Amino acid sequence: MFTGIVESVGTVTSVEDGGATARLTIVSPGLGNDLVHGESIAVNGVCLTVAHVDDGGWTADMMRITLETSGLGSLTAGARVNLERAMQATGRLGGHIMQGHVDGVATLVARDSQPQWDDLTFAMPQELLRYVVRKGSIALNGVSLTVAELVDDRVTVSLIPTTLTDTTFGEFAVGDVANVEVDVIAKYVERMMGVQP
Repeated sequence: MFTGIVESVGTVTSVEDGGATARLTIVSPGLGNDLVHGESIAVNGVCLTVAHVDDGGWTADMMRITLETSGLGSLTAGARVNLERAMQATGRLGGHIMQGHVDGVATLVARDSQPQWDDLTFAMPQELLRYVVRKGSIALNGVSLTVAELVDDRVTVSLIPTTLTDTTFGEFAVGDVANVEVDVIAKYVERMMGVQP
């Protein structure tokens, strides 16, 4: 489980295309020197398993479905990514409950920079809108955020300076895509109510 509190911004050093799979290598200063084989790390909100660790960083394998349903398929060497290690049972739930199971991607359509914050507006996939509510939680590129405004298929989040500095959102430009994970509790409630997506 993750909470959407980014611990480090890493840099992709290589992406090896294996056809049905791909292998991603990341350097992640600030994430800790005790990464181990088999550990789960959220990369831009996508839960990946550490396959190998060495002095040059760590690698993770990605299945084709991950590449096709998230923004990880477009990563290239030099790309910066938000990173979060899985939450320990004794840790604080600083953001909201996240699984690292991305539901789709949203595209940044507007950015309004204010002196103390930035408003980022994303076009959300139609099929995910039923899980999004104003003032509710949403994960974008692995960051736990609050929905400030919801108009039609447009979701706006307001980012404070800390979020802009400590994540990749400070570099986001119109046209960039973000991985979306909606509130898992809403999906469970929908299932229990017998509502068909």
